Amino acid sequence: MFGSPWADVYCTDIDSARHYGKHWHATFGLGLLENGAQSSASGQGQVEAYAGNLITTNPGEVHDGRPIGGASRRWRMVYLEPGVIASMLGDPRSRTASDVALTRPVIEDPRLSAALRQLFRRVENCGAERQSTSANVLACEESLVQTCALLLNVHSTVPPAREIGGDLRQVRERLGDDLLNPPTLSELATMAGLSKYQVLRRFEKIYGVPPHSWLLHQRAERARSLIREGLSLAQAAASCGFADQSHMTRLFVRQFGFTPGAWQKAAVRALQ
Repeated sequence: MFGSPWADVYCTDIDSARHYGKHWHATFGLGLLENGAQSSASGQGQVEAYAGNLITTNPGEVHDGRPIGGASRRWRMVYLEPGVIASMLGDPRSRTASDVALTRPVIEDPRLSAALRQLFRRVENCGAERQSTSANVLACEESLVQTCALLLNVHSTVPPAREIGGDLRQVRERLGDDLLNPPTLSELATMAGLSKYQVLRRFEKIYGVPPHSWLLHQRAERARSLIREGLSLAQAAASCGFADQSHMTRLFVRQFGFTPGAWQKAAVRALQ
């Protein structure tokens, strides 16, 4: 079991041969069956899931589980309190989580699977003390919103989110104001008067990348300027909010095609 940046979201990673009796959870559940296969009861009768399938549960939905075709199976799950789902629905006055039901207990959806895998990776990294920064919390929140949006828009009773317009320059400026302590996606959504998913989708449409990626690009540009001005690589990394120098180097290479060290040497030569 591993936690998340939020009290109402947690994840599990289980490899077990156990036969679970009938039970239910007060949360929504979304999981990925990594290995093996499983047969389980659900709100839609008995179902079978195989490696690569997604599995879901609604609050109060009675289910069980036992391996089939082998001794055990491995699955990873994210559990979401109803309030988390309600926060993804836009205007909370018009709909609540009680209006939402996931429509299939077993799903095949490559896009949703990829989003869920990224969510697991980011939550695990964010849980490590070395990686626990406000920027990584923003990355986790983006993955959570993207995963929930794909789940709710395609595999639930919620109507698909409508496309919206609007100017998000204020959101971009707020991100750039403090590279060390960026706002959460929730704060950006409140500022824009939109849902978190609408901000995420609109920002990427306008600026080409989601808010977290835009923030990292700004940090890399700032680090490049500081190195040119004579700061050491370690000082530049710390000043721009990178977890460490190696983190800055990875992003530098991805963005510019050369290392901070190469840029530093070029800057020194230019001054000679």
